[in-house]
Amino acid sequence: MKRAGILNRHLAGALAELGHGDGVLVCDVGMPIPAGPRVVDLAFRAGVPSFAEVVDGLLDELVVEQATAATEVRGANAEAAALLDGHFPALALVPHERLKELSAGARLVVRTGEARPYANVLLRCGVFF
Repeated sequence: MKRAGILNRHLAGALAELGHGDGVLVCDVGMPIPAGPRVVDLAFRAGVPSFAEVVDGLLDELVVEQATAATEVRGANAEAAALLDGHFPALALVPHERLKELSAGARLVVRTGEARPYANVLLRCGVFF
């Protein structure tokens, strides 16, 4: 058994398969899940695991070259906005409807238990060298 890192076998396996440029949508329980991408649903109950816990855990495992979130996060969810701004100084913002369109191109969707609006981010994988 692994001692550290991501223990969820479905998520660990999905992350190992990602390559440069692949998209990962980290979303709350209200975000529509697009058809097509692999989905790892971590939601246990409302708020568990939180958006922050999942984003922080993923950033321990991934190199991210671009992050995109909904413009609406700034007005509707100050905590998620602060988290995203702290992790991604060059955060791209698009209208929520556009984020939903972009998420259809993701290779992986990770659903959190977050139950506050606009706690969603689309990550584009980078490389470590």
